[in-house]
Amino acid sequence: MSAFTYDYVIIGSGFGGSVSALRLSEKGYKVLVIEKGKWLKADDFPETNWNLRKFFWLPALKFQGLFKLTYYRHVAIVSGVGVGGGSLVYANTLPIPKTEFYNSGNWNGLENWEEELKPFYATALKMLGAERHPYMSRNDKAMQQLSEKIGCPEKFDKTNVAVYFGKVGVTVPDPYFDGKGPDRTGCNLCGGCMLGCRFNAKNTLDKNYLHLAQQLGATIIAEKEVYDVVPLSADGGDGYEIKFKDSLSYFPKKDSIKAKGVIFAGGVLGSVDLLLKMKDSSLPNLSNKIGAGVRTNSESLIGVTTYEKDVSFSEGIAIGSIINIDDHTHLEPVKYSEGAGFWRLLMAPMVSGSNIAVRFYRMVKDFVMHPINNFKIFFVDDWSKKTQIMLYMESIDSTLSFARGWFGRMKTKLESGPAPTAFNPKAQELAREMETIINGKAMVMNTETLFGIPTTAHILGGACMGKSAEDGVIDKDNRVFNYKNMLVCDGSMVSANPGVNPSLTITAISERAMTKIPMKSDNLDFK
Repeated sequence: MSAFTYDYVIIGSGFGGSVSALRLSEKGYKVLVIEKGKWLKADDFPETNWNLRKFFWLPALKFQGLFKLTYYRHVAIVSGVGVGGGSLVYANTLPIPKTEFYNSGNWNGLENWEEELKPFYATALKMLGAERHPYMSRNDKAMQQLSEKIGCPEKFDKTNVAVYFGKVGVTVPDPYFDGKGPDRTGCNLCGGCMLGCRFNAKNTLDKNYLHLAQQLGATIIAEKEVYDVVPLSADGGDGYEIKFKDSLSYFPKKDSIKAKGVIFAGGVLGSVDLLLKMKDSSLPNLSNKIGAGVRTNSESLIGVTTYEKDVSFSEGIAIGSIINIDDHTHLEPVKYSEGAGFWRLLMAPMVSGSNIAVRFYRMVKDFVMHPINNFKIFFVDDWSKKTQIMLYMESIDSTLSFARGWFGRMKTKLESGPAPTAFNPKAQELAREMETIINGKAMVMNTETLFGIPTTAHILGGACMGKSAEDGVIDKDNRVFNYKNMLVCDGSMVSANPGVNPSLTITAISERAMTKIPMKSDNLDFK
């Protein structure tokens, strides 16, 4: 081992990377985590998303925040950046998918996944500090009314969320890990979860998995981006050289390090992009399926803004409830804190149509027919305070694929099933119902109205499981086909459509994958 600085290098610090860092450290391995984003503390998070430099990740413009928005032909993708990955910016919500998820998609038949993952879901819920949302905010009450109005009141439920509630504003010693974790502070229900929690209540990965991994000797370096992984033998059995560079510099300094093993954990936009590049160079034996099987949750994001005065939808947590409409369809209310209304600049009336001309006509018609209502919505005093955002999700198993395009940038194409749509009729029907409940108007992203490009926060797949390299990139234990001591543990490994927020599932599958790696003392490859 004298030739290797680390046993494993983990590329990315999100849900899969964080699990890997802790569990490998517990097994005696020396671990390095490389994260391209910043190591953000409470003071680094923006008070509102109008603080674009603190909110958005656009390093070329010196925006060094935690939120990334990426556009492709078929979908716009929102993702998280920073130590802790998506946990910094996600809505804390930790649902377990329904049965269909385990019996569909690329991994179907590789295991009895529903039974296989049960103990790992339990572990993930415990590690992430999941707690049933104890409050009923205005959003939740509106959702409960909606469930009654559409004839399924029994389908309304509270969410399990990664939040320490405790007593509002009261800081206590670590309540989760027998004092090994950091102090925590009771949630003040500000609604700012997706801006990065400035009040020490959100159970982000730097407060559980990564925190505990560091105590066991794991090293985390931020603001470094891996651009190549070179095997030291054909199958990587002799280890790898991991090459990385500064992620925030116009003239980045480059460096490299050697390790026996490597884990890709940079999410779909990180891992799949990197693997596609290396398929053409340093990792030629990667499966030809790299980039295939990309899924979304078939989401629709619709903001319903109320005309009412003295009403706030900001109080509470980002997502506090859910309507499980059926086994395939779910609806959640989403919120931002007061004053965090940047998205109002990108909103347009909710219309539908087969092409841009029809939709543009209907949008203009909406402005002409309802000028006063549109004026009220566009010039509302506080958009986030007055808006109930509806997140609609379906478990339709349609897929896209990513491939290398011009100048090396990934491009999408439709692979199977219907393309993701910005005009889901069921979602729009539910939004119209919500308009009547809160006396408001439904609006969507202008990229949806004009270009028909839906937005997803749940991009999955691209390095899917399979029986062999002929039909998958990784095996059922997350090991990359044709390379030794190389795994994928992030959203790109998810090989079916969960239909609900996927963070818990990514955590659970990664927990399982780590149990398949032996203790260092028992692993002949690492002696």
